[in-house]
Amino acid sequence: MMTVSENSMTIKVTPPTKGLFDLMIFARHADSQDPYNWVCSYQIQCLEPRNRETLPENPFHFWGLHQKGRDLGIKVSSHKGELLVAPQGTLLLTLQTSRPLLAMYELVNKDLDDALSKKCLAAQAEEDKLSCHILCPFQGYYRLSLFVKDLGGTTFRNMANFLIHCLRPVNQNELFPLGLSMHCGSGISSSSHGLSNPSHSAPIITTKLGKCNITFNSSTDIEVTASLSKDKVISTKYPLERYILVTQLRAKVSVCVVLPESGIYKVGLFGRGKDHKDFVHICDYIIRCFSDPSWPPFPRVYSLWRRGCVLLEPRTGILQEQSWVRFRFKVPRAYQAVVLGQEKTMLQQTSHGVWEGDVFTGAGGTQVKLAAKFSQHCSSLEVILAFEVEEGSPTPLGCSG
Repeated sequence: MMTVSENSMTIKVTPPTKGLFDLMIFARHADSQDPYNWVCSYQIQCLEPRNRETLPENPFHFWGLHQKGRDLGIKVSSHKGELLVAPQGTLLLTLQTSRPLLAMYELVNKDLDDALSKKCLAAQAEEDKLSCHILCPFQGYYRLSLFVKDLGGTTFRNMANFLIHCLRPVNQNELFPLGLSMHCGSGISSSSHGLSNPSHSAPIITTKLGKCNITFNSSTDIEVTASLSKDKVISTKYPLERYILVTQLRAKVSVCVVLPESGIYKVGLFGRGKDHKDFVHICDYIIRCFSDPSWPPFPRVYSLWRRGCVLLEPRTGILQEQSWVRFRFKVPRAYQAVVLGQEKTMLQQTSHGVWEGDVFTGAGGTQVKLAAKFSQHCSSLEVILAFEVEEGSPTPLGCSG
């Protein structure tokens, strides 16, 4: 194991067997691309080899931080040296940076394939800090390699290689969800899209209740949407998109998540500017819940549910049959708002811009829809939200958060 700093080098040698070994050392100038030149040699006599596990292959040759790390933006690491110990199979690596950097990570272990490796890392990139949450599903040694580039750069460069010793692995059912981006939690990406002052800056949210609310302050020219996914859905009646609801006011975005079952979920945030047609990815969050939640879904959301729309009552998308339900909504620029169910109910608008009214749900197995007209000259109604009417025991109103 070779560790190189700006003005020193350390080599740790573990001979694999008893006997006599030659150690040859080659060097070149740090900024040179010339071939390495032989510098010196040592003879090492091993009288008794240490019985230790083979280290993971390292094609980058050095361990620890790159000797030019400071020049390339890395100021200091949370872990000194090249060996990191994970007693319970989890580790958080943080590196302070002198300027904003983007980072990629590679985790290697003899039992770890590429697909599983991607479920072991959650990376966060902030203005002055890089972080990586690491999970180790097998006992033994791992290589964690870090690659960085400047925001306007084109090529990632290997900046560090850490040796991780996992003493007790984590359960493979508790690994991160698939498809995480290099932007987990708040940071460079969210701030560049006009989102600030996050309620949750760290990428991992653990909830015992099975629900959470992620909020940001937002600029007025960004529209935000969100997705919810899980690698293995066990027994959910409704699609996961029904368990996440985005409410966007003039200067604030709220992403409310309720979980139908235990497990580990990915929340993806997406945004688009007022002059753009397509949404682009902003960041991801990981939500972990190991209790046994069974929240009902939100109502089904249609494309007209946009900035300024607020769902006040009922907050659940499942309504009890043959019952009266109070509806209260804000729908900007609506000329008329109605609820379409067993019968048509006209909602009245208060002085605070809230449309409200009492609605009879009707028979189970049907839908109740909120619809609106946006002009007195328009004859058609446009659906905004849809609720299911179910038979059986009543669902407590408001329990979706």
